[in-house]
Amino acid sequence: MATFSSTPIVIDGKGHLLGRLASIISKQVLNGQKIVVVRCEEINISGSFFRNKLRYHNFLHKRHIVNPKKSGPFHHRAPSKILYRAIRGMVPHKSARGAAALERLKLFEGIPPPYDRKKRMVVPEALRVLRLKPGRKYCTVKRLSHEVGWGYKDVVDRLEEKRKIKAQAFHERKLTAVKLRQKALVDVAPSFEKLTALGY
Repeated sequence: MATFSSTPIVIDGKGHLLGRLASIISKQVLNGQKIVVVRCEEINISGSFFRNKLRYHNFLHKRHIVNPKKSGPFHHRAPSKILYRAIRGMVPHKSARGAAALERLKLFEGIPPPYDRKKRMVVPEALRVLRLKPGRKYCTVKRLSHEVGWGYKDVVDRLEEKRKIKAQAFHERKLTAVKLRQKALVDVAPSFEKLTALGY
């Protein structure tokens, strides 16, 4: 992601490690790059699920010391909010520059309509298969979020199934169109020679 793009970069979160992805995104948004992350629920966290669950429950236990009803820390359960908080911790969010950087960031569970037709990228430096030693334990943010109170796991799963069926049908239509085009070019090739002989 060395080059700067005027259009937003769409990153598919599936299979990326949470902290590594957050550090790369935070650097990019501070440099002025607009970034959209889809499928936040499929992001991985290194370490076993049980260990990460204990860590999250320890975080849930932390309250505001004077008046526990207000002022945080706010314990967001949604996967996109977990990623947002990780990125926010790497950005000077209380300054105007940091606040502007976070404005350039959009995070989604699943792949909502405008982005399901856009080219999605991966970040090789943050991919679990490349960065985590084989055999090491890891868990998904989706499972962790669901365990600590995120209520939309089933909804997102259902919508993703529908989207995958639509995407498969689109891909098949595209392949048939490409094959028909190639066949048409082969069929028309002999007439090209006549046209070139005539000077076209």
